Amino acid sequence: MTSIASNAHPDAPIGIFDSGVGGLSVLRHIRAQLPQEDLIYFADSGHAPYGDKTEQQVIDRSLAVAGYLLQQGAKALVVACNTATIAAIKALRARYPDLPIVGVEPGLKPAAAISRNGKIGVLATERTLRGDKLLALREQVSSATGATFILQPCVGLVERIEQSAMGSDPLDATSAMLDRYIAPLLAQGVDTLVLGCTHYPFVQDAIERTVRAHTSEPVTLVDTGDAVARQLARLLDAASLRRTSNDAPRLLGYTTAKVEALAQAFAGLLDLQPPVAYLSV
Repeated sequence: MTSIASNAHPDAPIGIFDSGVGGLSVLRHIRAQLPQEDLIYFADSGHAPYGDKTEQQVIDRSLAVAGYLLQQGAKALVVACNTATIAAIKALRARYPDLPIVGVEPGLKPAAAISRNGKIGVLATERTLRGDKLLALREQVSSATGATFILQPCVGLVERIEQSAMGSDPLDATSAMLDRYIAPLLAQGVDTLVLGCTHYPFVQDAIERTVRAHTSEPVTLVDTGDAVARQLARLLDAASLRRTSNDAPRLLGYTTAKVEALAQAFAGLLDLQPPVAYLSV
C-alpha cells in the first residue's frame, strides 16, 4: 500500500485517464462542475483498446498510468474508462488507500429508475460486460427493481470512435455499426439505453438517429459522466482538497500514441487546445 495523505494539497492537479479519447466525455463534466481545478488527461492510446485485453493486462496498465499521474502530483484519480474500472479499481484502491479515486460504471441504477417498462439495453465493451462487478450490479439492481438488462457488446465501436475523432473514419460506417448493435435491442422493446463506455457519448447524436430510424417510441439515453463529476466533488470536499480559487486553470494532455491524434481529439470533441506530450509509460 502507498499513502499520499502527507503530500496531497488543494492546489495539486486531478489525474484522469482512459484507454483513449473516450474519457474526454468525463473530463467535459469535470471541467463544468469543478472549473477551478487543474487537470491532467492521460490517453493510453498506445495500448488501446482495453476491451480486448485480459483483466491482468488492464490492471497492469492502470497501475502504470496511475503511478505516472501521482508522480506528477495528482491529488485525486478519475478512472474515466468503464473497462479499467471494472478490471482495476480494486487494485488501484488497494495500492493507494488514501487517494480519492473515482471510477465509472454503466448507469444501471439510474436507468432502472428512469425506465417506464423495465426493459433496458446496455451498450458496452465485451470486457466490461464480462466483468464480475457489472454482472453483480445487474443482479443487484434487477432484484431490487425487477428491471431486465439486455447486455449488448459493441465490438469495434471504441476503435471506430477513436478513428472518427481523428477525422479518418466516415460517419456512415459508424452509423452502420450502431444500427447493427442497437436495432436488436429496440426490437426487444427497450425504452432506455445505457451508454456503458465513456467513448459512446461522443456518438450520442448518431445513436439518437439510429433509435429514431427504428421506433417512434421515446428512448432515454443514460450517460454517467455527470455522476462521476459529482462524486469527485464529494470526495474532494470530504478530504478538504477542492480548489476554491484559480485564475488560470491548467489542462495538460499525455498520450502513449500520436500527439497529433490526442490534440485533434481535444480540438474536435471539446474545442480545446491544451499542450499535449508523448510518454512511453
